[in-house]
Amino acid sequence: MDGSVTITLGDFFNMDFTRSIAKFIVNSDAEKIPQTAFEHAKIAFMDWMGVTLAGKEDPLVAKLINYSDLMGGNEQATILGFDIKKSIAQAALINGAASHALDFDDSLEAMVGHPTVTLYPALLAVSEWKEMTGKDLLIGYLVGLKAGSTIASCGGMEHYIRGWHGTGTYGHFASAAGCARLLGLNEDQTVFALGLAGTQASGLKISFGTMCKPYHAGKASQAGLISALLAADGFTSAQDIIEGKSGFIDVFSGKYNEDALAILSGKWEVEDLVQKYHSSCHATHSPIEGALSIVKNEGLALDDIKSINIAVSPLAVGAAGKPEPKTGLEGKFSISYCVANALLRGDTGTKAFTDTKVNDPAVVALMEKITLEVTDEFKALEAITKIKTTSGKVFTASMDVMSDIPKLETKKVKIRDKFIDLSSPAIGESRAEELADAITALETLDNVRNLLALMR
Repeated sequence: MDGSVTITLGDFFNMDFTRSIAKFIVNSDAEKIPQTAFEHAKIAFMDWMGVTLAGKEDPLVAKLINYSDLMGGNEQATILGFDIKKSIAQAALINGAASHALDFDDSLEAMVGHPTVTLYPALLAVSEWKEMTGKDLLIGYLVGLKAGSTIASCGGMEHYIRGWHGTGTYGHFASAAGCARLLGLNEDQTVFALGLAGTQASGLKISFGTMCKPYHAGKASQAGLISALLAADGFTSAQDIIEGKSGFIDVFSGKYNEDALAILSGKWEVEDLVQKYHSSCHATHSPIEGALSIVKNEGLALDDIKSINIAVSPLAVGAAGKPEPKTGLEGKFSISYCVANALLRGDTGTKAFTDTKVNDPAVVALMEKITLEVTDEFKALEAITKIKTTSGKVFTASMDVMSDIPKLETKKVKIRDKFIDLSSPAIGESRAEELADAITALETLDNVRNLLALMR
């Protein structure tokens, strides 16, 4: 975290970090949350529901439903896009994995990953089960997001670069925090919920490009929910899971930041969420935008391109540096493929990531002109793209999609359009429009079940 002060392990071990976060989760005053935070939270919910409905067709979703059928259980919460209900724990797992299956969901730099896919699946399941209000759902989300971001500020980029998938690791804490708030846990119970979440937290980046990456999101959401339910029943855990010796930060290779707890009294992180407009790893977006802007601004044709050099951060190449993807899923984690595909076809949506398109000779030939250069000084998703033409001219574009975040009103329009596009195949365009209207007024909804009824 910029401006942080590194302190000794001994100091950190004495910070009572876990309990401070629990106090925030329990005692934060919902009436003091600004309306703009609720507006951003509704945008995040609409985006999440859209990518979930689109992701329901991914093969991993059918496999998780089959697994759930084998396990059985009470029918408590809706599986989005299907006319079925499963237990709340299974719903969190399935909807969480479905929402990350396309890698089309939002990112948050503070959490070094994709927070919403770990929060809303569990929170929606609980809200439907307990017949809670739309405002309850949004408060749980905002509190969980801030708690997860605070913990992530200690782990930071070092945690991610080491090989941990922040969505899976920090997501356990975010989900547990949001669910603890939603279920009304007291301070001690919330400490135990965080302890339960921390001892389960995992997710390895080596799984990128497989079904396990979206599984990380679903598992984090499910485990956070289970943690809160067990803690509510008196299930105990370590009370210093974050800061303790052999605790989360110590074991998971984080940094020790004395400013971290100040985040709890700062702005609501939801305002910094970055939604996606390309259906691939967020580390591919700055290179895509840079290449497209050069071609557009300079009026270049593909035949004019001799070579493309893209300078990216270590984090970006670690997440999306696959040089020779062979499947559509691997293509989502290949900067070279994503740039070549964008230049060749213009379509960077879900249909761009098939095995056939990734192995198309035309795109493979264009990929051969692309080289990646790792620059240690770059921020997370910053990229500089240079295109050299056959005539010898060089054009450069610098992009950082994590910094260039659209204003609130622009986000509302862009995400509604994205939602209608993604959800219409699953529920029909008229029902999608009706559902979008309901989400826009989510904080006025008396019962979350009424929102879900619109999808049937």
